[in-house]
Amino acid sequence: MNSLVRDIALDREVSSADFRGAMRRLTGGVSVITAGRGRDISGMTVTSVASLSVEPPALIASVNRSASSWPLIQRHGFFGVNILNADQLDIAERFTGKDGLKGAERFAGADWFTRASGVPLLSGALAAIECEVEEAIERHSHAIVIGRVLDVALSPRSAALAYWQGQYLAIDRDEDIAKMAEVGLPGFGGGRRRKI
Repeated sequence: MNSLVRDIALDREVSSADFRGAMRRLTGGVSVITAGRGRDISGMTVTSVASLSVEPPALIASVNRSASSWPLIQRHGFFGVNILNADQLDIAERFTGKDGLKGAERFAGADWFTRASGVPLLSGALAAIECEVEEAIERHSHAIVIGRVLDVALSPRSAALAYWQGQYLAIDRDEDIAKMAEVGLPGFGGGRRRKI
């Protein structure tokens, strides 16, 4: 394993609140990570998914080790990444766990399907990606899970759900391109020009 860990002495520790405030300035795509099989399933809303490689197709996800999904990911060795579309805010909220729903209860009210691994995948998600755990690196409160992509189901939808400054936002390519053209951002054509 190519891992570099070193101790660095700092004059001051960064507070959790300061770090959380900094990370809220980073816009993140909203996904639901699902794990388990049959009725022994759970999931969580995250903004911590990113591609790792194209050859072979792989992604990474940061998973809280106290989340109910973590033991299922460890036990079964598979997980799903469901990239939410702008109309799936209710699903994002349900999988945060704020309303007290747990496990299979979180899946009610939406259509789910499975592929070879048995992991629940969301119908109508922008992308539903089935992954096999390639490696999990445990650090602090979370694990960095490297997933080898086994299957992908794409939706024709184009509007994505994002999270920024503590709020959900809809990002629609066609609408946003039209807005950018209105203010005349370079590379987006006509409209009135505004100096940035």
